[in-house]
Amino acid sequence: MSRIGKKPVPVPQGVTAQVEGQTVTAKGPKGELKFVVNDEVLVKLEDGAVSVDPRDQSKDARSKWGMSRTQISNILHGVKDGFEKKLEINGVGYRAAMQGKNLQLSLGYSHEVIYETPQGITITVPKPTEIVISGIDKQVVGQVAAEIRKKRGPEPYKGKGVKYADETIVRKEGKKK
Repeated sequence: MSRIGKKPVPVPQGVTAQVEGQTVTAKGPKGELKFVVNDEVLVKLEDGAVSVDPRDQSKDARSKWGMSRTQISNILHGVKDGFEKKLEINGVGYRAAMQGKNLQLSLGYSHEVIYETPQGITITVPKPTEIVISGIDKQVVGQVAAEIRKKRGPEPYKGKGVKYADETIVRKEGKKK
């Protein structure tokens, strides 16, 4: 039994949720999101909460049960509060700046790295060494953060590069004489 899947997802105040067949639609103050649930999972809206159940006890249906509940929970949270990821830049001369809608990164290459902001995502640079990515879709926010981090990931000797704010870099010892 899925411990996550058993719990119904409460619909937050100020958010309207609709279930039409296998599609769950959520509208809130930040926007609107849809999620199409797999056919092996049954979705119902009752008593101000969305409940998810497997259609049968097959391994495939049970494996998609908890994931579907989490996805529904994410869209309900996203349209109400949104999601946010913070990145930090470490290194001499490494910095970020906004250039119109695009993010301009100086990461030690011979050229500036320009990252185009996707639709529905807001990127802000409060300090030259800090990037804040926010949006209503958790998957897209995480994907954008991962793509920016990939431009120059943190290295293990000095910790230079782009890393998540809550990430710890395991440092290696340098050469010994």
